[in-house]
Amino acid sequence: MTSEDKLLARVTRAVSSVRGGNCPDLRLGIGDDAAVIAPVSRTEWVLSCDAFLEGVHFVSKLHPADSVGYKSLVRATSDLAAMGARPRFFLLTLALPASQTGAWLGQFLRGIVRAARSLKMEIIGGDTTKSPRVSASITVLGEVSSGKALKRSGARPGDLIYVTGRLGRAQLGLELILAGLGRKRRFARFVRHHLYPAIHIELGAWLARSRIASAMIDVSDGLSSDLHRLCEASRVGARVEAGLIPQVAIPSGFSRQVRRLHLDPERMALRGGDDYALLFTVPKAKLSRLRRAPEFSKLTRIGEITRARQIRLVSKDGKSRRLAPTGWDPFKER
Repeated sequence: MTSEDKLLARVTRAVSSVRGGNCPDLRLGIGDDAAVIAPVSRTEWVLSCDAFLEGVHFVSKLHPADSVGYKSLVRATSDLAAMGARPRFFLLTLALPASQTGAWLGQFLRGIVRAARSLKMEIIGGDTTKSPRVSASITVLGEVSSGKALKRSGARPGDLIYVTGRLGRAQLGLELILAGLGRKRRFARFVRHHLYPAIHIELGAWLARSRIASAMIDVSDGLSSDLHRLCEASRVGARVEAGLIPQVAIPSGFSRQVRRLHLDPERMALRGGDDYALLFTVPKAKLSRLRRAPEFSKLTRIGEITRARQIRLVSKDGKSRRLAPTGWDPFKER
């Protein structure tokens, strides 16, 4: 058995114990040249892929290996939630240095397993290879009832804009980690959302099944950027009330070290990535039905879709300015 075969066997042993439940669609899973899936129900497959790269999306010296594994699967699966699909299977392609095939890999796999169990997903294949830096590429498969997948392109003028949770929490966690404060116990709850994000599978599936939302996207690169993507796909604009945006709360008692970072909650909400909130639009005629949604108490209306092909941010004093897409962009010069 070659060294790569041994590594593959280790990965297989670690993650193949995870089962997404009864999987009549899966004819052949991990362990062969390819997987075989034969759908037996009236559903459609939803597929997406995501790359998670050392030096771009995480720093090995700062981010725990189990967080890298956990987050690599969760962030990929968030795209399925944004379509209203239920996650089923995933494929993992992992490239890493030989020096990280020991304890680091063990922790990484523990994170993957934790995420897979939480999401009820099963690994059905992938690949491993050697690389100077860690690179995880994950392909995810989910299913949604035929014709009910939610798209970015369905928003219409007059629809109201909703978002889940508080925005900027992941960015706050990242700022604390980069400042060397991430491992301090008193900041643990503030970095958790960055290291181990939660996604909204049940809400996304409900919105698709009930046909409440007209368009949806996940907030992975910051509200300003992802709202622009939704509006561009729908050929509309938006008016967002700054005072309504659910922003991360920075406790007034934070240490002097944190205050020196000059963190701005509104800026982090608009520009910070990795929140994986759901951003969706709802026709006013369907608002009464939205109250039945899972996690309804965590939903916030932040604005309205407009005919004008631009996005305006209205401040608390009523002043309006154009909101540019200033969120995470890996190709943007820094």
